[in-house]
Order: sequence, then structure tokens, then C-alpha cells
Amino acid sequence: MTAQRAPQPTSAQAAESRSPFVRLTELIAGIEPAMPVINLSVGEPQHGVPAFVGPVLAKHIADFGKYPANKGIEPFRKAVASWLGRYFKLPRAVDPENEVLVLNGTREGLFLAAIAATRYVEARAGKPAMLIPNPFYAAYSAGALAAGCEAVFMPTTRETGFLPDLDALDETLLKRTVAFYLASPSNPQGAVASLAYLEKLAGLARRYGFLVFADECYGELYSHQRPAGMLEASGPDFTNVVVFHSLSKRSNLPGMRVGFAAGDKKFLAAFLELRNVAAPQVPVPAQHVAVACYEDDAHVEENRKLYTAKFDLADQIIGDRYGYKRPAGGFFLWLDVSKYGGSEIVTKRLWQEAGVRVVPGRYLARDQADGSNPGADYIRVAMVQDKASTAEALHRLVAVLG
Repeated sequence: MTAQRAPQPTSAQAAESRSPFVRLTELIAGIEPAMPVINLSVGEPQHGVPAFVGPVLAKHIADFGKYPANKGIEPFRKAVASWLGRYFKLPRAVDPENEVLVLNGTREGLFLAAIAATRYVEARAGKPAMLIPNPFYAAYSAGALAAGCEAVFMPTTRETGFLPDLDALDETLLKRTVAFYLASPSNPQGAVASLAYLEKLAGLARRYGFLVFADECYGELYSHQRPAGMLEASGPDFTNVVVFHSLSKRSNLPGMRVGFAAGDKKFLAAFLELRNVAAPQVPVPAQHVAVACYEDDAHVEENRKLYTAKFDLADQIIGDRYGYKRPAGGFFLWLDVSKYGGSEIVTKRLWQEAGVRVVPGRYLARDQADGSNPGADYIRVAMVQDKASTAEALHRLVAVLG
């Protein structure tokens, strides 16, 4: 039998699948900014590391000499289960033994979960699909590709409240769905799903036998009201639902690479089997830092106040320009720049004229079947710098665009 080569992606599809930050670097290559650079492109928190991190690492320094278990140390799993029960209104306590797994940050967890899901979910009625909000975090589509599933991109626009329209999903698609990725608060728009929305999604997952992968890493950064969590909506057994959390945003520890997955214990058992042979392990000292982080709410509250102050600046400096509305959660601005030439043109102008580095919304999304791109008219601005730098950047942005 002659082997058949898989269809090769078009040049446009190949470009879309690359890192948005690599594409951004290429877009502005060779352009000398007219002003000192302020980087608002990467969602990398610049607030201070909690003071207790160093002493905890020092106390457990000898544990760097041990191979960590992929499941996570018991104190970590217990701290996570306790935090989940304290922070969310859960139908019951989370079992730290069977319903929590440590992750090397959420990105690898969200990626590998797609592969585990294809082995776990029962046979689909048609080509297996993974449903992904559009725009989206790149790990979702990378996971779908690695798992051999069709990535179905659901446009999240102002008309849909910047969340996937659940009513627009037809039964044929739902019957072949393996997993549904959802970020709430969403990246990049900061939209928050209501409890009713999450309950409806959980019901669809149970009815059609797919998994919900809820990316909640921005869940503790919000403007007014704590976002509902997917475990609150999933019923007493957390069936078909897995949530993903990280220390990166809530504790300003993006370099620590510690997060967790929690939820459906049957899936997590299958996920652990894959992780035991394929996943990066999390050093034991880092897990002890995570224990301290999940046992302390004060540093998160102070962190949230810093973001609140910067969004207050955005309210004052941007006002009602560029379709701006204060997001319900997260730490991004999602600004409509359609009047100024769209995301790529504006990104280049801001870099060249103001030294402000942002991300074109087009690079965070995929073209839909009709040729439209939900991010083409937007730029994403990460509010991660200190207050003074943020104010300066926003003033420059307004000066350039008017």
C-alpha cells in the first residue's frame, strides 16, 4: 500500500498557526521606535513576587534533588482543594487525592489535555472536533492539532458578548465534539461567563459526552464581581468538567511554572496516565511555594488593587474611544481600531511613532469560513507594567490615534 501524504496547509494557514509573538516581531522588524519602548504585548505580570517565595524555596532547597511525582505532593493537592472550596461555591468539597493534579503551568496542561481527551471520550459521530473560542489562547489550537482533531473556531464578538454562542452550535457538531475550550475571564476581551451560561455548557457536555476544559487562570483578577467557576456549574461529581488554574497571574509568578487541573476524577486518572510518560514534572520546592500562595489571599487582593488602579487610568485616559469598556475580568484592553486601518497597521504605527508594543488582534484569532477574522479590527494591550509606565503608554496611544 502506498502511503498517502496529509494535505499540506496553505501559506495563510501556516502563518496563522505560528506564535502571535513571533509574527509580531516580524511585523515590526527593522522599524526604529521614535520613543523609549513600553512593552504591553505579553501578558507577563510585572508586579512584585510575594515576599514569602524566597524563604519557602530556601526551606525546601534540598528537594531539588528529588524526582517529583506527576500527581503532585499531598500538601499541594490539599492546599488546592481547600482554596477551591474557600473561593468558589462548590456543591461539595474537592477530593485532593483523585480530583487535583499539579501542572507545569496551565499551558502544557491545556495542550496535553487535548491528547488525553481523544483517548478518553467515547467514539464520536464523525471527525472528532475540538471547539475553540476565536480569538483564543494558542495552546488550545496546538492541542487540537496534536490530538488529530478538527479545530472548530467559534467567533466571540461584541454581538456574542465576547463568548461563544452556545445556541449557534448544531447537534451534528456537538455529537463529534471531544472537548470545548472556554476561558472566563476571556483572553483577550475580559468577558466573564455567567453561572447560567456555565450550567448550560455543562449540560451540553453531559448530554453529548464531551469534556469542558475551563481556563480560569484570570479568575481572581476582576473589576467588580468574582467570576463564577466551572466547578460551581458542573454538578456534585464534576462530570465532564476540568478547570485549569495557575500562579502566573494571581500571584505574579509566571516563571515558577506551577498550576493545577481539577474536576472529573475519571478523566484526571486517564490524564495522569499520559502525564506519567509525557508531562514535564513540577519541582517539589515550587509546589511548596504554591502551597503558601494558595493559603494566602492577602497578596492576591493587593495584586487586584494594582490592576484596578490601572483600569481607573484607562477609564480616564481612553474614555469612550476605540469602543473601550472596562472589562469584567483579566488584565487586557481589547481596543477597536478599525477606523485607523485595523490591527496590523495600528500596531506598526504605535511601535514606530510611540514605542508602544501591543499585539494585533488578527494574530490572536483565525479567519472564519466567510473570510472574516474576529480580531482583525482590534489590538490587545496588556496592563502589566507599573502605573506610571501604563499611564505614559496610554497617553502615547491616544496621541497617535487621536
